[in-house]
Amino acid sequence: MTQPAISAHDLTYSYGDNLAVDHVSFDVAPGEIFALLGPNGAGKSTLVRLLTGQVTPSEGSAAILGMDVVRQRKAVQAQIGVSFENTNLYEQMSAVENLDLFARLYGLRRSDGDFEPLALLEKVGLAGRERERVAGYSKGMKQRLMLARALVSRPRILFLDEPTDGLDPVSSQTIHGIIRESVAAGTTVFLTTHDMVEADKLSDRVAFINRGRIVALDTPARLKRQYGQRALRVELEQPDGATVVRELPLDGAETAEAIYDLLRQERVLTVHSEEATLEDIFIDITGRGLQA
Repeated sequence: MTQPAISAHDLTYSYGDNLAVDHVSFDVAPGEIFALLGPNGAGKSTLVRLLTGQVTPSEGSAAILGMDVVRQRKAVQAQIGVSFENTNLYEQMSAVENLDLFARLYGLRRSDGDFEPLALLEKVGLAGRERERVAGYSKGMKQRLMLARALVSRPRILFLDEPTDGLDPVSSQTIHGIIRESVAAGTTVFLTTHDMVEADKLSDRVAFINRGRIVALDTPARLKRQYGQRALRVELEQPDGATVVRELPLDGAETAEAIYDLLRQERVLTVHSEEATLEDIFIDITGRGLQA
C-alpha cells in the first residue's frame, strides 16, 4: 500500500478546559487535495498546528510522509510549507526580503540557484510590487505573499489555513490556480476553510469538523449522495401567463410519472435537478452553520 502523505491517529489537544481537537483520525493520500471544513472555532487551525509539529498533542500521534511530527520535527519541517490565516510577515521589509529571509531558514540561497524569489512573486501575482514594503500591501497581497513564502522550499506537502478568507474573487482565483498547479507538480495540499464553495470546487475529499471532532469524511459527490436531499424543480406556465415552481422528490418511477402528468396537463418551461450544498449537509449533520 502507498504510504499516506499525512496520517493522524487519535489526535487530541486542549486549551485548558477547552477540548479543541478530540481524538481525530484520518489519512491523506499523496497528491490529494484534502479540505477540512468547519466554522470558526471548530478546531481547524489547531489541527494544522498539530500536524505540522507546532504544538504537541496531549494524546494520539501524527505522521508526515511516515515521519512522526513530534520525534522527527526537523525532518518534517523540511518537507512541508505552511500558510496560516493570520499573516506573520515582516511588514517593514519588501516581499523579496521576506522570501530571502525565509529561504535562509531552510539553508537556501539565490546565489546558489536554490530558489528565485522574483519568479515566485510573479507566480502569485505580485510582479512589479516585489520591492515595496509589505506594510503597504492589501490583505489579498499579503495572503499571496504568504503562499509564495510557503512554496520557497518546494514542499512535498502544503498546509493552507483559510488561504482565501476575506479576499476578493480575483485574489481567490489566483490562489486556487496556484493550488492546482502545485498538485499537478506532485504536491499534497491540506486545506482548511469555512467556504463550502471553495472546498467543493478544489478538494478530492472533505472532512467536516465540528467542536473538535470529525463528523463526516468523503468526496464531495459521495457526501451529497449520502446526506443531501435532492429534488427536481419544475417551472410551469399558467394559463394567465404567470409561472409557478413545483418541487418533486427524486424517487425513481414515481417522479417520472409525475413529470409525465405535468407535461400532459401543463406547459413546462424548465426542469432541473437541485442538490444539497456542502453547507446544507454540514447543517443537517451538526445543526449549525459554517459561519457560526
